Amino acid sequence: MQTAQQTMVSIPFPSVWGIHAAIAGKPIVWGVLNINSITDNRVIGTVNFRGTPIPISGYWDENTKQIRFDSPYAMFSGTLTIIDDATIRIRHFILNGRFIMKPPSLQAGEYGTWIATTDRALTGYPVISGTLPPVGVFLTSNILSQLQQNYVRF
Repeated sequence: MQTAQQTMVSIPFPSVWGIHAAIAGKPIVWGVLNINSITDNRVIGTVNFRGTPIPISGYWDENTKQIRFDSPYAMFSGTLTIIDDATIRIRHFILNGRFIMKPPSLQAGEYGTWIATTDRALTGYPVISGTLPPVGVFLTSNILSQLQQNYVRF
C-alpha cells in the first residue's frame, strides 16, 4: 500500500546516477550513486567510488527538494533540480550540494562539493525552468553514459 508521501517523490527510483566529488575545487573522485528506494522519505542505496558499492541511507524532503545521506566515510547533503530538454524529450535530474568526510577516512573533517545526474525520457509536458545546468552535469552524464556502454551486451 502506497502512502501519499511515496507517490509524491520526484527523485526516480530505482535509479543509477553518475556522481563527481571535489575538495577545494580539486576533483577527487568519480563514481556511481544508486538510489534503490525511497520509502516514507527514507533513502536507501549505494555509492561506488572505487569499485565496491558502499551502503548509504538518508532522508529525502519532497517539499524542499533536499536530500541528505550518509556512507561510512562521508555525509552528503544537497538539492534536486529538474531540467527538461523538450527537443530531445529528456528530463535531467540533478542532485548537488556539499559533503564532509568522516572517520575512518584519511580526509576526515574536510569539506567538498558533489554533483550527481541521471536522465529519464520526458513523457509529459516539459517543465520550463529558465536555468542552465551546472557544468558538472556534463561530466557526470559522461560517467553515466560510459558506465551504461560498458554493461551493454549484444
